Formats: sequence, C-alpha cells, structure tokens
Amino acid sequence: MQFKHPELLYALFLLIIPIIVHLFQLRKFKSVPFTNVQFLKELTIQTRKSSQLKKWLTLITRLLLLAFTIIAFAQPYISNSESFNTKNETVIYLDNSFSMQSPSTNGSLLNSAIQDIIENVDENEQLSIFTNDANFNNTSIKAIKNELIQLKHSANQLAYDAAILKGKKLFSNDESSIKNLVLVSDFQQKAEAMTVTSDSLINLKLVQLKPTNQSNIVIDSVFISKTTVENIELTVGIKNQGNPIETLPVSLYNDDKLIAKTTVNVSNEATTNFTIPVNTVFNGKLVIEDSNLQYDNTLYFNIDKREKINVLAINEADDLFLKKIYTSDEFEYTSSNFSALNYNIIERQNLIVLNELNTIPNALITTLKSFTDNGGSILIIPSEKATLSAYNQLFNQYNLSNFGAINSVEKKITTINFSHPLLNNVFDKRVNNFQYPKVNSFYNNATSSVNSILSFEDGMSFLAQSGNTFRFSAALDPINSNFKNSPLIVPVLYNIGKQSLKTGNLFYTIGQENNIDIATQLQQDDILTLVNGDNSVIPLQQTYDNKVELITNTYPDVAGIISVKNKDSILKNLSFNFNRNESHLNYFDTQNIANTSVNNSVATAISDIKSATNVNELWKWFVIFAVIFLIIEMLILKFLK
Repeated sequence: MQFKHPELLYALFLLIIPIIVHLFQLRKFKSVPFTNVQFLKELTIQTRKSSQLKKWLTLITRLLLLAFTIIAFAQPYISNSESFNTKNETVIYLDNSFSMQSPSTNGSLLNSAIQDIIENVDENEQLSIFTNDANFNNTSIKAIKNELIQLKHSANQLAYDAAILKGKKLFSNDESSIKNLVLVSDFQQKAEAMTVTSDSLINLKLVQLKPTNQSNIVIDSVFISKTTVENIELTVGIKNQGNPIETLPVSLYNDDKLIAKTTVNVSNEATTNFTIPVNTVFNGKLVIEDSNLQYDNTLYFNIDKREKINVLAINEADDLFLKKIYTSDEFEYTSSNFSALNYNIIERQNLIVLNELNTIPNALITTLKSFTDNGGSILIIPSEKATLSAYNQLFNQYNLSNFGAINSVEKKITTINFSHPLLNNVFDKRVNNFQYPKVNSFYNNATSSVNSILSFEDGMSFLAQSGNTFRFSAALDPINSNFKNSPLIVPVLYNIGKQSLKTGNLFYTIGQENNIDIATQLQQDDILTLVNGDNSVIPLQQTYDNKVELITNTYPDVAGIISVKNKDSILKNLSFNFNRNESHLNYFDTQNIANTSVNNSVATAISDIKSATNVNELWKWFVIFAVIFLIIEMLILKFLK
C-alpha cells in the first residue's frame, strides 16, 4: 500500500493525546457520608469496574476513528506499477488492408476495430496510431476521430515485422515509461513467417480480429487464350474459398454496357471464356457478386486498336516474302538496300531484318547494339557469302554462338520447339509427319537446345533466339532453301514482328512499379499525363525517338481504367487492378507466436493496459471505517452502563 500524501501520516503521533487523557484519571471522587457504609463500598467498586471497561472501549474506538481519518487524508492506494507517476505510452498499429473488409458482428473488421478504439480509449489520452498508409503521432482520439471514421482500405499491407519495427520507433527514449505496442489485425498469413524478438522495454499485444465468414470468391485473372482473324477469346480465372457454387454469374462490360453474361460452376478454381471482336477498342470490366471481400469482385482490362509496328529490312537479296508477311494493316514496312541505308531511321524502328548481307560493318554493328539496348529487335538472315568475322563480331554482342565454316550438305529441318513463346497458339497439336523444309548449305553452330526454335535433324540450330535477337543459320533464298514455301515461315516471322513492340498488358497491378511503352513521338517540351476523370498526374517518363516509357508506382491508387493523354489527345487506355493476394483468407495462429500477449478484441487489450497502471484508491474505505467507529463510540457512550 502506498500513499499520495505520506507526510500526513505524521499526524498519527497525535494519537498519544487521547491515550494520555485516558491513562491519567483527572476526575476525583468525593466522599458522601451514608448510614450503610458496606453497601456504598460495594456500589463504588462496581461503578469503578464498569467505568474502566467503558473508558477502554471508548479509547480504542476513538484511536481507530482518528487513525482511519488521518490515513484517509493521506490517500492510500494500491498500484501494479512500481511508481505512481510512471509515464504510460501506447502505440497502435491498425491494419487497414483489404482483408479487413471481411464481415464481423459489427460491420467490417476494420470498422469494428475503429469503433472499439474510439469507445475504449480516453479521448484526451496521448497516443500514436499508424496504418498501412497513414500516421497519427502523439495525438488524441478527440483530435483524429473524424479521420479514423473516414479511414479507407489500403492496397498494400505492411509486413508484420516491419509494422513492429515502425511501432517501436514511435516511442520516446524514456526508459522509465511503460511502453505498450498493440497490433490490431486479422493476421492474414502471407509468404513470410511472423517472428517476434524479445524486448524487455516494450509490451507487445496482438489483437486478432476474426471474421464471421471465411469464404470468398475472387476474379483472379484474365488473359487472351486465342486470337483469330476476326475474334479474340478471353479466359477468366475464378477462385473460390468456401463451399462449392453451382451457378456463379459472371458479367462482361465494355465501359458501362453489358456485353455478355455467363454462369460458372466453381469448387476451388474454374475458368470461363468470352469472345470479343478483333481490332476494336474494348474498355472491359468483369464483375461477379460476392458479399465478403468487395475489392476483388471486379477486374478491369482494356484492349486498344493494334498499333502498327515499324519494320525495316536492310537487303542484299529479294525481300518480296517479307513484304507479304509484314502487311500494311499491322506493320509499317520499310525496305532499304544496304548500299543506300540511312542510319538515322534505324532508331525509329521496332524490328530490323538483316536480309542476307554479305558483310556487316562496325558502324552498323554499333548502331544495332544501341538500337537493341533501347528495346528494338533484330532478325538476322545470313548470306551464303557471309564474312564470318563480321557476323561473329555481331553475334558476340548478343551471346550467340559463332558461325563455323559453311557446310554444303542437304539437311532437313525436323525439330520444332513447340513450347517456345514464339510458337504459342501456332499449332493446335504437335505435328511430326509434315513435309520438312530443307537447306542445301548452312553454317555450323553450337546453339543450345534451349535457345533453338527450329533445328536440323542432327540437333543443330536452324533458328535461334538470344534476348531480342533472332538468327537463322542458313540463307533463305530459293536456290539454297525451300523454307520460304514452308507453312512455318509465316507464323515464325509474323510472331517475331509482333513481339518486337510491347503493346501493353491487359491490366497492371496497383502498388507495383510498372514500365509501360507508349508508341508515340513527342515534340519538344511535350509530356504525357495519366487522366482518371477529374484527376490527372504526370508520371515518371523517358522519351525515345519512337516511344515514351512510363513508370507508374504510387498512382493510380484506385482500380479502374485511366487514359494516357498528350495535351487533349488520348493516346491509350490503361487498366489497373489491386493485387489479389489479400483475397486468400488464411490466418496465423497468434497463440503460438512467442514474446507476445494475445487479445481477442481491442476493448480487452486497452482494458489490460489500463489495469496495469490503474491506481486502486483506498481512502473511501478508510472514511467508511472511520464513520463505523464513530457510530460504535456513540453506541458505547449511550448504551453501555
């Protein structure tokens, strides 16, 4: 037991005064003559004995009355802390990630946590609260109440270890204060494990909020599964965490117009397909209905009109076959004789074809290297009269194996690397009995099978790739090869051209760094902006001769379709969606996390913090006992004869 005013306890020495008064009998008895002396003697003895008992009882009650009164004024208390004036510091991490949208008994988990904080923390108490994207340092509930009520969900969640580290930095350097760090979250299980190191200066409390329903359905992905001359086939991936659903409606919108609707049977995972026309601007939106997490019920994507790809053929042979493949509806094809090559137009291309050049000068090698470093692609078709030293110098720039001496032996092209990205969707099934194209001569090379797209019957590479460089190992003129007449030449060269320009993804992920190429040529001092309704932002960007590279990270912060504009002209639409990691409702078992204490609600956690430093004041009890002894004294004086 401790006292607020221990100096008042010196008044207990005053208790010696009633003791002295009672010990020394100051009253003197007076003798009165009476006839029956014997009777009076007995009466006197009896009176003195009863008087002594009454005096001692009165003395005890008065001493206790005065003692309890003095102690009450000294204000005794019992405290769990070592010192009554110990400073108390509280820091709260409030998880506002998307998984906190899960329903609880009082709305969403986030709203329930905010309500508990507002109701249980003293409105003027100094504390710090931080979320995944906001900080409220050294403030009070009264000052930030409105901000907490309007708190929005965040696309990115702090790692739990990072949240603990950040919370510790918000405490003062006062080692004598009691420091309480409270983590309020559903503690969704991510890839990283949650570990807590022991810290004697900080009390770490975990408040795990559990949803009433742990089922969830999510639109996980969308991709182009097949492209024909007229249509594009979209495949939509759906995941279910909960009971199987027999008929889940899935809707496809173009802007706000409903284009198609289908139903899907989903147990754990399922897919469904939609078909849309080719070469149309499609600002798509896929929608399902699910009452649990809301953010993953919609997925945005967009398909713009095909951008023409710039192809330059540098020729010392006939290029008619190239003109037939790189047609004007999809490609901007330019043909140049090697002797009349204008080096200035190379940087504006997406694909350069070296069509059977006899030699490659150093100036062209240097220009081509700069071109590929800026994202361009090269297709090399060697000449039968190639200068090997010049060709090999070029190959060394791209980690391609060197050419050996030409081998004038007829050889068939029999091996197709069906799994190579260049041949995706080219074959409905693997074909092994077609009429093999052949060559009459080729250059020996040691290309690995991984980089080979087409190979000869002995395994030597006919068409190989290294990065964004493609190389044939034989001339394609009709005298040396019938490859131009093979059904392989069109899809192979067409796909090389299509892959030379990254036309963009169907959608990008918010919160991640995205590098996006916009095929345009800007005038001096022009810049591109990202526009979403009334909001516009100038992103990080780098301008090249034939494109602008945009880098997005913090913007946009909401899912949807935004426009890329140059002044008032819309160049392209981009779709952004939130990361789907928050959709998987798996949680840590916080009871097994060492060096922490666990609470099941914010209210109990705050109550525990208060009780650790609460003062149990006892002065009221001492006043009550003082009154009781006062009453006892009055009863003794009145009724004890």
